[in-house]
This record gives sequence, C-alpha cells and structure tokens, in this order.
Amino acid sequence: MGIQQGIKASGWTIERFDPERPLKHYMAHALAEFPTTNGPADYALVVQGQVLGTVEAKRVTLGPYGVLTQAERYARGFEGSHFDFDGRHVPFLFSTNGEVIWFQDVRHELNVARRVLGFPTPGGLSEKLSREFDEACTWFRLNSNQHPRLRPYQMDANAAIEEAVDM
Repeated sequence: MGIQQGIKASGWTIERFDPERPLKHYMAHALAEFPTTNGPADYALVVQGQVLGTVEAKRVTLGPYGVLTQAERYARGFEGSHFDFDGRHVPFLFSTNGEVIWFQDVRHELNVARRVLGFPTPGGLSEKLSREFDEACTWFRLNSNQHPRLRPYQMDANAAIEEAVDM
C-alpha cells in the first residue's frame, strides 16, 4: 500500500495546504506540503484545527527509521502551536516509505521511536493526545497487580516492570 493510500485508509482527508484557509477549518486532514520554518513537512496531521503530527514520506527503497529526525525538524519549525515539548511544537512524529511506518510520541523524554502497523485514525490520534505519561505512572504506583491467580514469578515480573516504568 502506498503512503497516501495508508493515510486515507486510516480516515484522513488529504488536501494540499492552503495558506488562505485557517487551520480551524480542518477537522481530520493530512495537509500536504505543510510549511514550517525548517521547510515543508510532507504531511501535517490536523485534528479539529490542531496539528498533532508530522509525516516524513520517503520512496519505498529508503528505510523510514533514519528519517524520523526530519519529521522532528519540521515539528521544531512549526509556528502557531501551543505545544512545546522540548522545542518540538507537534506531539507525534511519523516517517514512512509506504511499507513501514515509524512513530514517536515526543511529549515525554522516555518515549522512544517504534514501528507501527498503520497510521492512527484522527480520533485515535486525538485520544492518544489525551493520555498522560505521568498520570499512567501514578496509576501503576497506586494499583499494583495483585491478582489472586498470579504466580509468584509473575508478581515479581509485574513489580519489576512497574518499578522500571516509574523511574
């Protein structure tokens, strides 16, 4: 599946960016050639007038992992956002060659890039934005897994994971 087909299959409407049209008019759009101070992003994923993601697209013969830094560069060059995650003004980064998609949530320093199976839907990306890393860690601290059917080694493994996440 190609890049545009993958984006459309996840519920995004692809349009070329129109500087005359305010962002608030875009609800679930992948805006092509979105301008930033660091050059145009191949796509900006816009949900309800907010740019939530940048997509760096490469031809199929190139691996997309190494170009995730380009999506980050565009996120740093985005103006007009209330987001600021260590200088990045867009929370979610994507790079793809149409066959492989890499994703990174840059809102927290411990989030690492990972391969994903497809682009999220506009609703899924919006829902992801509502998740807070620190709140999730607090929840783990307050809700240890003490299910009665867990074996002792499973309880030890859960405790070790919870402790690692909490660091």
